[in-house]
Amino acid sequence: MNQSRPKVRKSRALGIPLTPKAVKYFEARPYPPGMHGRGRKSTSDYKVRLLEKQRLRAQYDISERQLVRAYERATKAQGKTGEALIVELERRLDALVLRSGVARTVYQARQMVVHGHIEVNGRKVDKPSYRVRPGDVVTVRERSREKHPFQVAREGGYAGEGETPKYLEVNLPALAFRLDRDPNRKEIPVICDEQLVVEYYAR
Repeated sequence: MNQSRPKVRKSRALGIPLTPKAVKYFEARPYPPGMHGRGRKSTSDYKVRLLEKQRLRAQYDISERQLVRAYERATKAQGKTGEALIVELERRLDALVLRSGVARTVYQARQMVVHGHIEVNGRKVDKPSYRVRPGDVVTVRERSREKHPFQVAREGGYAGEGETPKYLEVNLPALAFRLDRDPNRKEIPVICDEQLVVEYYAR
């Protein structure tokens, strides 16, 4: 993805802080950017659903095509499609690298994976969309561990940005974590009314 739009501006447009840095800016200006940011608030059912879909995409930094594929897989899963969709996205490798505290933002997590710094079960994986399965062990590659971002992660420098979810077993000093089980929707720290996303695609 790697979108060029400034993250703070994008956060304000979507109504959610996308990075730790964006939080303080968002609190100071909790309205959309631009000269009409505090102006008209006319909306429609379609626009509400579209915004919710864009918010979900932004939180995982994925393309429209990737979200559609995840939605199609979720429709075939048992239970509620919306909850299955969030779980599907949460099992992405870059998302779990973020949740574990190895990265500070999803953008940094994606970069770590793409640049070949991450292994799953001892094998290098450079696809952020790789779907981690319960029992998989994710580690930072031996040759990458002395790089500055991983030294910060090892000391817990990124872990303070959020609580480690219960579905992960994390060992930051070893720069490793394991997905113990599939996440439950209520445990996943994503701001989204997933039913609106389902309605958007089911229309």
